[in-house]
Amino acid sequence: MRAIMLQGTSSDVGKSVLCTALCRIFYEDGWKVAPFKSQNMALNSYITRDGKEIGRAQGVQAEACRIDATADMNPILLKPKKDMIAEVIVRGEHYADMGAGAYREDYVPKALPVLQESLDRLAEEYEVLVMEGAGSPAEINLKDRDIANMKAAELADAPVILVADIDRGGVFASLVGTLALLDESERARVKGFIINKFRGKFSLLKSGLDWLEEHTGLPVLGVIPYADTGVEAEDSLALSKLRLKKQDETGDALKVAVIRLPRISNFTDIDPLYDEPGVTVRLLASVAEWNNPDIIIIPGTKNTTDDFLWLTETGLAAKIQEAAQAGAHVVGICGGYQMLGTTLLDPDGVESVHAEVEGLSLLPLVTTFQAGKRTVRTMGHVNGAAFAVGQEVQGYEIHLGRTDRGAGGVPLFTLEDGHTDGTLNEAGTVWGTYLHGVFHNRSFTRAWLNDIRHKRGLEQVEVDVKTEAEMREASYTELAALVRHHLDMDKVYEIVGLTQPTRI
Repeated sequence: MRAIMLQGTSSDVGKSVLCTALCRIFYEDGWKVAPFKSQNMALNSYITRDGKEIGRAQGVQAEACRIDATADMNPILLKPKKDMIAEVIVRGEHYADMGAGAYREDYVPKALPVLQESLDRLAEEYEVLVMEGAGSPAEINLKDRDIANMKAAELADAPVILVADIDRGGVFASLVGTLALLDESERARVKGFIINKFRGKFSLLKSGLDWLEEHTGLPVLGVIPYADTGVEAEDSLALSKLRLKKQDETGDALKVAVIRLPRISNFTDIDPLYDEPGVTVRLLASVAEWNNPDIIIIPGTKNTTDDFLWLTETGLAAKIQEAAQAGAHVVGICGGYQMLGTTLLDPDGVESVHAEVEGLSLLPLVTTFQAGKRTVRTMGHVNGAAFAVGQEVQGYEIHLGRTDRGAGGVPLFTLEDGHTDGTLNEAGTVWGTYLHGVFHNRSFTRAWLNDIRHKRGLEQVEVDVKTEAEMREASYTELAALVRHHLDMDKVYEIVGLTQPTRI
């Protein structure tokens, strides 16, 4: 098996998206290709077909390869829970909640065999591995225990391409500085650079590229233009950029407010709403940002109780209750669904130190936290909800706790195993579900929004929409075409040690 690894000069330089592009390019060129990231810290996760939890980026990259994702593609996932504490997930399953110091001292030395075993299994099945680093390989205070960058490249004997984000400035200093802080053996692995998120005139950049190549002796393999690729984001750094999208609230647009919880997770759940015509989406984290939304969404969280207490302390809980009483539509997903209920119970301290907390009381639900996380893909159909009766939905569950529905709540979905999920209030204005990805059921989402438009006396939007699978496929293909055009793939193939197929 051959491998190539993209490492960044910092977080959020676009490594995940570029790896996705390479995965699709190698697939289009006829290779059996798979993604790999040894250690991922992210709150956006992905559930494999066999119920394992990995970083969402590797799930997306596997889709670009047109293969099923496996836990070997991201053998270690860290999910922050509170300050300096993270859930450690090994090969898709909960291992422990650990502090940063304990993880570095106690677990990291045990991790290398785990990574090697995953690499060996992938090598048996695939011809090319597209590897992704994490953060920067040149964090000198962390390098001795860094298993996400050069150590992973060494295990796979992978050449490395350094990626830098020119949009944030200082691109030449970041590339040269990163090289300078690497050990000699690590520098020898670096075979070239990719400059990402370029917005300007190439002619103004050319002299800098020439200097960089002369100064380092390494080629610039490509300058990739800034583009909204439609490929899902990986981490909370990308979340901040969602504030830049669709802020126009004029006309008859439905105003959606997404509560930016401190421990928000799987925020890709809201991505489809940015694609909806006649909808504006705002993230808000304070009462001062409130703007009388038509729809309020409480997303998933890594700590339901602590984030609900934050919601109360900020005054947002009271604003949500007032808005619901005035007829606003309120939706909760996973942890947000739990918050919509009357009570959060944690008698064994599974999630927090609070044994009992009163919820928003917008739905007749009681949630009891218990050990053991439910991670599963699932599908089903809509029950008696007026906006989408009988429509098929699919998604995935990642949650602690059992939620019991009381009188006055209508089951929202019937799942393929016969169980119900979600709850709708009798007025049809408040609902919640454990189903992550619920809005990615595009026909369901359009029907729900049209139902709200009908109640508001607004014009309906055409119901016929592309499926999520069709939209994702188009995104991967367009991304691959963009990167192929701006990247020296002949040189990339040479670096990997493969012969590039002849393209007609």
